[in-house]
Amino acid sequence: MAPARAPGSPSGALCRQLLLTLAILTFACDACKTVTLHVPAKLDAEKFIGRVNLKECFKSATLIHSSDPDFQILEDGSVYTTHAILLSSEKSSFTILLSNTETQEEKEILVLLEHQTKVLKKRHSQEKVLRRAKRRWAPIPCSVPENSLGPFPLFLQQIQSDTAQNYTIYYSISGPGVDKEPRNLFYVERDTGNLFCTASIDRETYPLFELVAFATTPDGYTPEYPLTLVIRIEDENDNAPIFTETSYSFEVFENSKVGTTVGQVCATDQDEPDTLHTRLKYSIIEQFPALPTLFSMHPTTGVITTSSSKLDRELIDKYQLKIKVQDMDGQYFGLQTTAICIINIEDVNDNLPTFTRSSYVASVEENRIDVEILRVAVRDKDLINTANWRANYTILKGNEDGNFKIVTDSQTNEGVLCVVKPLNYEEKQQVTLEIGVVNEAPYTGTSRSTTNMATVTVNVQNQDEGPECDPRVQTVRIKENVPVGTKTIGYKAYDPETGSSSGIRYKKSSDPEGWVDVDENSGVITILKRLDREARSGVYNISIIASDKDGRTCNGVLGIVLEDVNDNGPVIRQRTVVICKTVMSSAEIVAVDPDEPIHGPPFDFSLEGVSDSEVLRMWRLTKVNDTAARLSYLNDLQFGKYTVPVRVTDRLGQSLVTQLVVILCDCVTPNDCSLPPVPRTSNGEVILGKWAILAILLGIALLFCILFTLVCGATTGADKKPKVFPDDLAQQNLIVSNTEAPGDDKVYSTNDFTTHAVGGSAHGIGGTLGSRVKNGGQETIEMVKGGHQTMESCQETGHDHTLERCKEGGQHTLDSCRGGPVATDNCKYTYSEWYTYTQPRLGEESIRGHTLVKN
Repeated sequence: MAPARAPGSPSGALCRQLLLTLAILTFACDACKTVTLHVPAKLDAEKFIGRVNLKECFKSATLIHSSDPDFQILEDGSVYTTHAILLSSEKSSFTILLSNTETQEEKEILVLLEHQTKVLKKRHSQEKVLRRAKRRWAPIPCSVPENSLGPFPLFLQQIQSDTAQNYTIYYSISGPGVDKEPRNLFYVERDTGNLFCTASIDRETYPLFELVAFATTPDGYTPEYPLTLVIRIEDENDNAPIFTETSYSFEVFENSKVGTTVGQVCATDQDEPDTLHTRLKYSIIEQFPALPTLFSMHPTTGVITTSSSKLDRELIDKYQLKIKVQDMDGQYFGLQTTAICIINIEDVNDNLPTFTRSSYVASVEENRIDVEILRVAVRDKDLINTANWRANYTILKGNEDGNFKIVTDSQTNEGVLCVVKPLNYEEKQQVTLEIGVVNEAPYTGTSRSTTNMATVTVNVQNQDEGPECDPRVQTVRIKENVPVGTKTIGYKAYDPETGSSSGIRYKKSSDPEGWVDVDENSGVITILKRLDREARSGVYNISIIASDKDGRTCNGVLGIVLEDVNDNGPVIRQRTVVICKTVMSSAEIVAVDPDEPIHGPPFDFSLEGVSDSEVLRMWRLTKVNDTAARLSYLNDLQFGKYTVPVRVTDRLGQSLVTQLVVILCDCVTPNDCSLPPVPRTSNGEVILGKWAILAILLGIALLFCILFTLVCGATTGADKKPKVFPDDLAQQNLIVSNTEAPGDDKVYSTNDFTTHAVGGSAHGIGGTLGSRVKNGGQETIEMVKGGHQTMESCQETGHDHTLERCKEGGQHTLDSCRGGPVATDNCKYTYSEWYTYTQPRLGEESIRGHTLVKN
């Protein structure tokens, strides 16, 4: 217990006064009626000092708070002390704050505490200050039998407070069954505390009631805490157990083992759990059909199982059970309920399909196909239209040639026997088949044999039929070089009735090359044209129609196997060969022979030409293998195209010459070669086309026009100035190039005019010479502006050359570059010297452009 303190001390009184003033100022507008409680000067801890009617002030209050922590307010308005308190002054106060958290509404009740001066009158005329008993009042447990027959009101028990020995105490109760639903079911006598029940109660609806009992004095003082009073309703077995379903349905396979679970039933009881009233027992009352007994039920779980393995769907496919559930652990006086349970027996494939007959007879005409000749039926006791009933038919024996097939008719479950390949009466007049049948589902019965069998005898009926082309494809072997008019055996058909070819006529329906003719009466073929095995890949097919006197026909194919003769020489199919001269010195050539290998390799390769021929001096052949050789060039040939005749001879001496075009190219790979396609003979001479000749002529004409202009200008100004060239040409260079055939690249220089061939390079003193322009082996002539030019060096592919400078007393002479075909001079000459030097050379260049130049 907390130590007592004097709330009446100056500090405590001042605090209370401030709280009171603040509460009055803050909530003056929401203050409820002030409540005055008479209490002694000394209050113990947890002392009940009175009750405040909170509902009268604020019905919807959700929070109750005391402004003084020394006092605790309960929901019913009871006021208790939290500590021992000593009230020094006659009056003190605190505030009860009420609020609603949803509406944010607040109200307050001012509680005044006054010292109790008058003495209460005792029952035995004794006067004593009222004090709360230290021990709690507690009535004995209370219960009411459900469905009680009364008489009502029925006395239950008496509640009594210990303080009633000294003071007048009034008793009251509240809660469900009093002032809450169901109302007025219980009441208590105010003066005696006797508790009564006014009507019978159903435990399943109200299993118990929790009431709150109060003990108060006439002036409203409550000497006891409110007492929770539990009234328990005693259960009576007034509810029979009820199945969760009025009718149950389960399935179980026939022939199931003993103990197989069929299903489970369940029941509920509304009486009090864990008592005899709800202890249930299940049982089977009746089975229909009654015999044999096939099912049992677990008494406590309601699980139904098989008690026999003699379930046979083919005999009985459904059973009906009448089941019962009873409470009181199944005792005879317990309440019970019944229900119906239907058990359907599921089918399994425990019955084999059997043919209705053990043997059948059918007939069919020969040469008929896709025709139904017989239907067979089976019996099966299993469930219709299930995999256990549907039949699968097979032909076990007699169908080695594949003439028959048997399928199942899905509607009737019959086996349909059909002919899918024509029968021949002349070969076989009767066929015996053995057929079998099984179900789609695997058999689960006890029989050792799972396939039922029957025999079918098929009689083949004769039919007057036309000729037969048998075999349809026939062959004959002929050499490809046989003379035209040669006769040989041809196609043969026969009459199946007689086995003879007499009376059968032949004609060809297809002869792609028109090589042969067919004799109408005998089928003998005659060669009309020269046969070529290589043209038809060794086999030549013609289509034949054979017919009898009645016009009935059959179609066949005569394959003429063309036997090879050595009539083809080996040939080199790659007619053009590129040799990248910078990285390779030879190329490999391969020959093929369209004849058969016996007339083919090994091949001999040779160059076509006489011993002193130009070809032999330029080229060499080396054999690589039976079908290939290596072609190499000799004597450092120039770039260009060459024609090299190569003869290839097979093992039997048949040969063929191939004109091989060889390109010597300045490249790294053959694909990089850009040498123009200029025809070249085997000796290296260039054959110019008409357009090349025309271009050369136009270039020469243009050059003469320029020279004529220069001559005219020099003659006109000779008397005025000693200039060698006109001013407008003083800074120009004439570049003449010609590399259409391997030859000399030259550069001719004057004091203001330079002519050079492609392949050299020149650098001027006051500017740069126009670079050489190469276009497919053709050379160009360019006018390049610049200052006085000098050619310092000249180069040819694979050679280094030096350039001589010449200066003599102010006069210059033209020398060629030593060490190579390029000549260059950077000296200045007079016009007459230039004219004298260039005129014969321009004529030479013109002649070279129109003639064949040798390397």
